[in-house]
Amino acid sequence: MDQTLAELNQKLDRLAAQVSYLTEQAQAAERQRQERAELMRDVMPIINDAFRLTTEQLEEVQHYADLDDLLCVLKHLLRNTRNLGMMLEQLESLMDLLQTVGPLSDHAFGVAVDKLAEAERKGYFAFARGSLQIVDNIVTSFSEEDVRALGDNIVLILNVIKELTQPQIMSFVKHTVAAAEEEIAKPVDISLRALLRQMNDPAVRRGLALTMRVLRVIGAQAA
Repeated sequence: MDQTLAELNQKLDRLAAQVSYLTEQAQAAERQRQERAELMRDVMPIINDAFRLTTEQLEEVQHYADLDDLLCVLKHLLRNTRNLGMMLEQLESLMDLLQTVGPLSDHAFGVAVDKLAEAERKGYFAFARGSLQIVDNIVTSFSEEDVRALGDNIVLILNVIKELTQPQIMSFVKHTVAAAEEEIAKPVDISLRALLRQMNDPAVRRGLALTMRVLRVIGAQAA
């Protein structure tokens, strides 16, 4: 009798456990149903608005496209799915590259800004603006014939400039101008006695001789 009661109690316990499990499952299913119902209540207005907006947008383009066109576009998309996947992978790689290069580009941009600011401080931009003004004046001052003549004689002009810019010539001009400025600043005596006194100076006589020689060369060239 005791064994029978024990077996009966075990069966009742198993039955109670099964009933409890079924109750939990029913409660879980009820909760899921309620959640789905709440989700549908929340989503349905959004779906209705999206459907309404889609309908309005399709009505705007219905004169420009029909179902056949949409199907054709869909077919093209399906045919090029692999290409689209490769393009997206390349785009992801590009985004990764931009994220990697971003800090470097920011640093390079900062360095470029500093260099430009330094160039502005040193006057490079002001010099460039002045150079453009000089070029503009040159272009507007010379005609086409002048430019053609300049091109024909550019070699001769450059040779003359080359000769004039020799170190000894430049040094001679520099010292001559400096000495002339000093002499011009001094008072000038133009009396005959002062002129005769200067004629007794060997440097003056040498200057006159050189001047006469240069005038002779100029006269011969003019002839």
